[in-house]
Amino acid sequence: MMTQPLLDTLRRLKLTGMHDALAHQLTQPDTYDLPFEDRLGMLLDREVLHRDNRRLDRLLKAAKLRVTACVEDIDYRHPRGLERGRMAPLTSGEWIGQSLNLCITGPTGCGKTWLACALGNQVCRQGYSVRYLRVPRLFEQLRIAQGDGSYARLMGQLQKTDLLILDDWGMQKMTAPQRQDLMEVIEDRHGRGSTLIASQLPIEHWHDYIGAATVADAILDRLLHSAHRLTLRGESMRKSAAPQAAEVDPS
Repeated sequence: MMTQPLLDTLRRLKLTGMHDALAHQLTQPDTYDLPFEDRLGMLLDREVLHRDNRRLDRLLKAAKLRVTACVEDIDYRHPRGLERGRMAPLTSGEWIGQSLNLCITGPTGCGKTWLACALGNQVCRQGYSVRYLRVPRLFEQLRIAQGDGSYARLMGQLQKTDLLILDDWGMQKMTAPQRQDLMEVIEDRHGRGSTLIASQLPIEHWHDYIGAATVADAILDRLLHSAHRLTLRGESMRKSAAPQAAEVDPS
């Protein structure tokens, strides 16, 4: 069979990985001596890799992570109470499959945002959907959506996201409409997806931050029940980080 028509067929079928792998094989005469099954296996492996990479690109683009970070670059040497043993269950992704939540708290500059984005990146690599939002931005998006008729669509998107990262939690007291919006988001996601909260505010002060005791109780019960908790401490990493350091928190 003529090779060019075969390449054209693979392209038409959108088997881009196989197309590129076959084109490469044609430039490597040594592969001609391999059994047919081996060459076919190489083509299929390349197609699977190509599709996995495209899916990862889509997931990362949709996540809109604030910083580029990955768990392999986590700095465990900095004295902030972050241990490999406690991170292992989080980097494995099991908590996402179980729809559990994670709360990361600590002072400014201790790496909360960076760590949240690193875990978001890891979750994307494991094939889950992620969405990063600062809490003020979440409330702004919900307010606009209520005005332009897209509220139901936005709530549906938030509900279906495997991991919702809410950063800058507790920056300013919530208004009554914001409390109600947050309750709707948390209720819709309860038992269906994981939520990661990153906050300077210690957890014991979250009730006052939300306000309205009944609503605060309902929100925190859904967020904190069986949730993983990471409490970071120590000086800002910006003070000790060298210019080339991998982990620097923008928050």
